[in-house]
Amino acid sequence: MKHQATPYLTFSGQARQALEYYRNVFHGEIQGLQTFGEADFETPEEASDHIMHARLKYEGLLLMVSDSFPGQQVSPGNQISLALELDSQEEIQELYDRFTEEGSAVMELQDTFWGAIYAKVKDPFGVIWDLNYTKQSS
Repeated sequence: MKHQATPYLTFSGQARQALEYYRNVFHGEIQGLQTFGEADFETPEEASDHIMHARLKYEGLLLMVSDSFPGQQVSPGNQISLALELDSQEEIQELYDRFTEEGSAVMELQDTFWGAIYAKVKDPFGVIWDLNYTKQSS
């Protein structure tokens, strides 16, 4: 694993406002903001300006933020997950297998358009984990 788990906050269309709020609170820097409309997959027009992914960095603090995928509901319990950046394809596969043995897959392990292998899983206690392995470019 590359580093400590990162809190990933999910909103129902308010991610941009939340990012601005947290930027003001922490005097942090917004990094890597991408909207659903900029992503390489079909998105409903009403969600095109919603944030697919962004980071807020302040000293040792890193928060990741997004709006929910179109059609998904955000409610207490699923509005935050813990993101892990993993070191290898083998490591992400092993963690995915262990999590889904007693938990469940929210998004199956898959190749992504952002150059990673990714899965979202829920453990048996209801905690949601984002597993990401950024593939090495050849």
